[in-house]
Amino acid sequence: MTRLVAGVILLLLSVAGIVYSGRDATGDVIRLPSETSRFFHGSDDDEVEGTRWAVLIAGSNGYWNYRHQADVCHAYQLLRKGGLKEENIIVFMYDDIAFNEENPRPGIIINSPHGDDVYKGVPKDYTGEDVNVNNFLAAILGNKSALTGGSGKVVDSGPNDHIFIYYSDHGGPGVLGMPSFPYLFADDLVDVLKKKDASGTYKSLVFYLEACESGSIFEGLLPEGLNIYATTASNAEESSWGTYCPGDNPSPPPEYETCLGDLYSVAWMEDSEIHNLRKETLHQQYELVKRRTLNGNSAYGSHVMQYGDIGLGKDNLFAYLGTNPANDNFTFVNENSLHSPAKAVNQRDADLVHFWEKYRKASDGSVRKVEAQKQFVEAMSHRMHVDHSMKLIGKLLFGIERGPEVLSTVRPTGQPLVDDWKCLKKMVRTFETHCGSLSQYGMKHMRSLANICNAGIRTEQMAEASAQACVSVPSSHWSSLQKGFSA
Repeated sequence: MTRLVAGVILLLLSVAGIVYSGRDATGDVIRLPSETSRFFHGSDDDEVEGTRWAVLIAGSNGYWNYRHQADVCHAYQLLRKGGLKEENIIVFMYDDIAFNEENPRPGIIINSPHGDDVYKGVPKDYTGEDVNVNNFLAAILGNKSALTGGSGKVVDSGPNDHIFIYYSDHGGPGVLGMPSFPYLFADDLVDVLKKKDASGTYKSLVFYLEACESGSIFEGLLPEGLNIYATTASNAEESSWGTYCPGDNPSPPPEYETCLGDLYSVAWMEDSEIHNLRKETLHQQYELVKRRTLNGNSAYGSHVMQYGDIGLGKDNLFAYLGTNPANDNFTFVNENSLHSPAKAVNQRDADLVHFWEKYRKASDGSVRKVEAQKQFVEAMSHRMHVDHSMKLIGKLLFGIERGPEVLSTVRPTGQPLVDDWKCLKKMVRTFETHCGSLSQYGMKHMRSLANICNAGIRTEQMAEASAQACVSVPSSHWSSLQKGFSA
């Protein structure tokens, strides 16, 4: 009789959805209704062996680069909702945007026109001058002794762990920007990824990269066999794009005078927010992001690329990003419901958009209008100086007709930008010694300097040509070498 009563009670509880008759590692368990979704899908530990780690970095500063820190803050919120722990997410951002006097909503950062605040709660692991190449690479390697400043958080991963790295900033052929010098060169980044692999401290690693010419960071450099899957916002020879910019459709709220996000970055994050990431693979997201970022093959888009161990694309995003439990019932749709903008802004022109909007909206005769005009003119003067100087150096080295051809040569797919990376860095320092800083805009000329190396030009020849080409240097902060060389 007792067994019969017990059996009836168990049957009733089972119908009520409270009891699950299976056995897990801890034996028979009773789950409350609020736990059933997580229970039936399995816990993080059930489905993914090891720990998830993430490194998020915005490699710029200045309010005109608002979008990069907005991207990174948004990524942090996405990962936290996905279940990653704060101690396993390392954030690099200059942190000069949220409380910038230009920010119309002090203390708040948004990544889309109707988006929520993504700044609240973001840890300040590495800010200001602590956002640099040395600390970024040390954090990836888990090398605390190499850090200079910051919170001390590093990727202290083990052999079964999964690592996600997301980088948003300006870039150029073979180089990624940083708010402090030197910049990050492709060979140094890939060397660190190889060292991480050799240390045996991860199972797989995913790298999402937002920057102009970002394909050049991995093209011909990232080998297969490291269990690394990378996607980039653009191929090796084109710009990436800012989005939600003034004049776009959709535009940011009227009080904003800057781009809120980047096209590739917004595409992967907004896609992640509407799917159950247990069901969506890296490759499926790559295809959706590629279509959205290409923007209908219009003039306002770029070609998203993939590198490394492409076979990892079959992994579910859940292994790296976790998933928001609110999306458990969302099924993956192989068509992107998130539409591309009517137009976008070339990453390299986003600062000019900000200065122009600031000038346009300011009252005639106001200090703000005069300041905006000065900022715009200084930025343009720097651009013209760098462009003219590089073109003249090419003609001095290779002749009037052959110079432009040599500087603009793009190597075949599969080859790295340059054969000798030490030569490239020497050429950067030589140019900057005589002609001033390349700055964020001048990174576009890194291919020209690489081609000078590939042509066998010696440092002495480059110095002589640079001295002849650059009789004077603009006095603005863009050209200043006060903070050091780019390489």
